[in-house]
Amino acid sequence: MNTYAQTVLSNLEKKYYWEKEFIQAVKEVFEAISYVLDKRPDYKNGRILERIVEPERIISFRVPWEDDRGDYQVNTGYRVEFNSALGPYKGGLRFHSSVTLSILKFLGFEQIFKNALTGLSLGGGKGGSDFSTRGKSENEIMRFCQSFMNELFRHIGDNTDVPAGDIGVGAREIGYLFGQYKRLANKFTGVLTGKGTCWGGSLLRPEATGFGVVYFLEEMLKSKADSIKGKRIVISGFGNVAWGVAKKAYELGGRIVTLSGPDGFIHDKDGVSGEKIDYMLDLRLSCNDRVEDYAKKFKVDFFSNKKPWEVPCDIAIPCATQNEIGTADVKKLIRNKCKYIVEGSNLPVALDAVKVLQKSKILYAPGKASNAGGVAVSGLEMSQNSMRLCWITGDIDKKLRSIMKNIHDTCLNVSHEYGRPHDYVFGANVSGFLKVADAMMDQGLA
Repeated sequence: MNTYAQTVLSNLEKKYYWEKEFIQAVKEVFEAISYVLDKRPDYKNGRILERIVEPERIISFRVPWEDDRGDYQVNTGYRVEFNSALGPYKGGLRFHSSVTLSILKFLGFEQIFKNALTGLSLGGGKGGSDFSTRGKSENEIMRFCQSFMNELFRHIGDNTDVPAGDIGVGAREIGYLFGQYKRLANKFTGVLTGKGTCWGGSLLRPEATGFGVVYFLEEMLKSKADSIKGKRIVISGFGNVAWGVAKKAYELGGRIVTLSGPDGFIHDKDGVSGEKIDYMLDLRLSCNDRVEDYAKKFKVDFFSNKKPWEVPCDIAIPCATQNEIGTADVKKLIRNKCKYIVEGSNLPVALDAVKVLQKSKILYAPGKASNAGGVAVSGLEMSQNSMRLCWITGDIDKKLRSIMKNIHDTCLNVSHEYGRPHDYVFGANVSGFLKVADAMMDQGLA
């Protein structure tokens, strides 16, 4: 690692030693950009690294709400407004019991470079709460969302900060949040994305991340004179990303053979297709998180408390959560002759496992490039809101495909330019960093 990057990272580790996820994200970027830093001493003179690892603003607040029994509950809300060099802060809200400031800083830091890669005018941010919607009634969720927005509305706006959904925040929660914002601000603006299509939302948004992953994969395969047709694909998760991946991969001739949840994974040798893809929506809306229900309904194998990476495949697409693929999992995928790994979620491959991957023959795409489809369509939703227009599905899909192709080509070209052909981790990090760092240099000490 470059001396300047190592110094900044060491200071960060001392300052925020408990923020493991955030440190992991910074380390991954710094390792990739070290070669660039050696050639750009002006970045050190401008203290770019010190500035880019510190959020421009962190907002933390209590969220009091009343449950259905009449008892008062209190959660913690956050918004990490990380970097606005390229545009208004953009990134999702996550409602989950695992939410900590470290996780939100890690996600926000990743979001900076992911948004930069889209080519849209978007800064990076993230937010959420340690509140879980699971087991809560509709009224409890509504009251929580309204209380959360009571504070957040002061800090967001269509040209300032535009949150979206993430884990635990779907169309229902976005609706409650937007309704409260509109009431408080007395404005109907595109301040949130992921809205209902009848009141300012974009078509194709629920599928966008998953579709984008497959479009990126398609370009990777083309670069190797290969095709998705007939490929066995192992995925994790069963939510919106996995659903979008399953839909588009099936449409292009791929065969999804696994889904997973907290209870384990299913192995569907015939492939997830037709009504099985539709059933994924039922799973998404269920309260029990059990993919075993899929196994029972369609009479396929279920493996309790296991991960799907032991199943032989051509392509692996992790779509669940961070650090779900460890070194042992990567070794299984290598043994089973997996050729491609494309991240559908944020940092699902642990840092040590990435190093093993990079020494193998597996072609690997990091989430900041491959799962940018969601934020890309969120950016398109913002454009539609600004113009008071609603584009048809075909137009949005065409724009999404074009954005994902451009992201792929940018990463690939940069990797070749610096003598690291097909190193998508290097290409994505360097491409995103250069765009943000140069904007920061242009804007002075801000």
